[in-house]
Amino acid sequence: MRAMVLEAPREPLQPRELPIPRPAVGQVLVQVSACGVCRTDLHVLDGELPDPKLPLVPGHQIVGRVVERGQQAGRFEVGQRVGIAWLAWADGSCRYCREGHENLCEQARFTGYQVDGGYAEFAVADERFCYPIPEGYPDAQAAPLLCAGLIGYRCLRMAGDAQLLGLYGFGASAHIVAQVARHQGRRIFAFVRSGDEEGARFARQMGAEWAGDSLRPGPEPLDAAIIFAPVGELVPAALRAVRPAGTVVLGGIHMSDIPGFPYHLLWGERVVRSVANLTRRDGQEFLELAPRVPVRTEVETHSLVEAAAALERLRRGQVRGAAVLVP
Repeated sequence: MRAMVLEAPREPLQPRELPIPRPAVGQVLVQVSACGVCRTDLHVLDGELPDPKLPLVPGHQIVGRVVERGQQAGRFEVGQRVGIAWLAWADGSCRYCREGHENLCEQARFTGYQVDGGYAEFAVADERFCYPIPEGYPDAQAAPLLCAGLIGYRCLRMAGDAQLLGLYGFGASAHIVAQVARHQGRRIFAFVRSGDEEGARFARQMGAEWAGDSLRPGPEPLDAAIIFAPVGELVPAALRAVRPAGTVVLGGIHMSDIPGFPYHLLWGERVVRSVANLTRRDGQEFLELAPRVPVRTEVETHSLVEAAAALERLRRGQVRGAAVLVP
């Protein structure tokens, strides 16, 4: 099969011909139809996440069809369309798993990081951690639901019942979350880079009633803010924008250092909390909800060999919505 391979952090992805993997016990082999490009992929490639499997096939927003089942794998039929997301495996027995926090499992493995992912024509996955894809979504439009959507949904849950919600960094996750939040009756305020008029227009098209400079407060105090951009200086900016008892949710797996800020920004029982990974419950709930909203994903597609170009467009903030590889 064709695949794009990371051989060492901070080195370019390389096109390779690899053997098609074989499914082990409880696994399925999936022929990849689409794989979303995520900022987490950039963090892996840039060496900002420690100890990736090397060599590595990145990619963790995978849509494809089951073409082979390993022994004892019977959850999906051959030919059925499934999704493979970031959480590839959890032990099910540790304290965190028993408490319902499998996203924090200390033995967890992650797709496109510790196991090979979807920048390839085929991928294998534990069938327990795969998801049926809702009808009505073409493959490329379904792919961003599997991370941008799932992490965004978990962040939205962590924001509680906030009615005035700020979204910082209006990319793949925010453009999905905005639709869900509007469906729930919330008011959306988008915070974009100064001068990013295209980003502001896109945010308003996705349901934001206001879009403006991410380093300045919005027109009204927020009940909660979600930060998707991996920029530490946005944390004190968001604290300035939320009201007392408000919450600032950090949605990224990696962020630049948060600068010092005066205590009065946090005082007033404001809360800063991170979101780590996702659970299968998140996936099941969100993929049932998405067609009811209905969530519509904006995507630009690239061929497999264009993976590096797609990642560079993401790095530069040039992607409207989400980028997706179509092998």
